This record gives sequence, structure tokens and C-alpha cells, in this order.
Amino acid sequence: QVQLVESGGGLVQAGGSLSLSCAASGSTRSYNAIGWYRQAPGKEREFVAAISLISLSSSANYANAVKGRFTISRDNANTVYLKMNILEPDDTTVYYCNAGNYLRGTYYGTAYWGKGTLVTVSS
Repeated sequence: QVQLVESGGGLVQAGGSLSLSCAASGSTRSYNAIGWYRQAPGKEREFVAAISLISLSSSANYANAVKGRFTISRDNANTVYLKMNILEPDDTTVYYCNAGNYLRGTYYGTAYWGKGTLVTVSS
């Protein structure tokens, strides 16, 4: 079983920055990576970024919409961070972290999700 807890959501003005955290716990037999997704009302949940939790791995990737603005990182306690810069109103939505796995540079999500944290970007 995997437990995921997001935090850090809030209100920020366009052009500002916000940092999200995802605290993951559970056996690494079930997952070795964390991904961030977001889902706006009326839209499908979409991939944002992912990073491997393997110590010697630097695998990470981003959705085109956030490349150059968002940075995903991790610590040694399986906490994953999403630093969001130059935020835009279109970034407003609920952000979820997901336990998954990397295989040869590709992130594959699982059915393990956090409950989400709301990010609101005002114009």
C-alpha cells in the first residue's frame, strides 16, 4: 500500500511562484517514482511532471505546457517537490501526486493517488 500526501497549494498572482510537496510512504516494491498530475473542471487528468525515486537516477520529465517553468525534485525521504514558476491562470487547478514507476526514461503511473492540493493563479 502507498500513501501520498500533497501540500503547498494556495493562491498566487500570475507570474509568481509556488512550491508543492508530495510526501510518499510505502514499500518501494510498489513504486519507484512520483508523478504530478493536474485536473481542471471538465477536463481529463493530465500529466505534469515525474521523477524517479531511485538514488542514483536523475530521470525526470515534464509536460510541454510546464517545461521551463516547473521543476520537480526529491529528497532522500521520498518527498517530491514541484517548484512552479511564472505561473499562469491556466495553471489553476487541483494538483495530484501519483506513485508510479520509471522504465527506461518513461514514467508509468499507478492507481495510487493523493487527495490533491488546489493551486489558484489570479490574473
